[in-house]
Amino acid sequence: MINVAEVLDEAEQRCKAEGAKLTDKRKQVLEGLLHSDSALSAYELVDYCKEQYNQSIPPMSVYRILEFLQSQHLVHKLELANKYVACSHIGCNQDECVSQFLICQNCQRVEEVDIDKSTLRAIERRVRAAGFRLASQQLEMHCLCEECM
Repeated sequence: MINVAEVLDEAEQRCKAEGAKLTDKRKQVLEGLLHSDSALSAYELVDYCKEQYNQSIPPMSVYRILEFLQSQHLVHKLELANKYVACSHIGCNQDECVSQFLICQNCQRVEEVDIDKSTLRAIERRVRAAGFRLASQQLEMHCLCEECM
């Protein structure tokens, strides 16, 4: 289990180092993702902020907050589901880690895993051989977690 307060402090320090500010609303959205085992949509985060903080944040504001958090490498967007998860390596450099996501197709639990660089290079070679160019190295694999098997 993660210590949410410590992760939020680390995220705040990372933002400061980058000359950015982790505002209260940004913290609230990030906290919602940190507390969740599954990916959340912007609208689910609106509901979270309303329930937890009695804050009514418009969906468009949540989308802007999520874009900011992505730019700071604090959250990842799951493209296929159009939902978001907190980075399990808060502060990782995009060049240093390539995140892969295991998504339970039953309960929607998400686990971020690292992929071996040689595996990624092999995938890139296959993509090029097929006449394509990889637009993103992020993989989203739909699975069944142990609890749902």
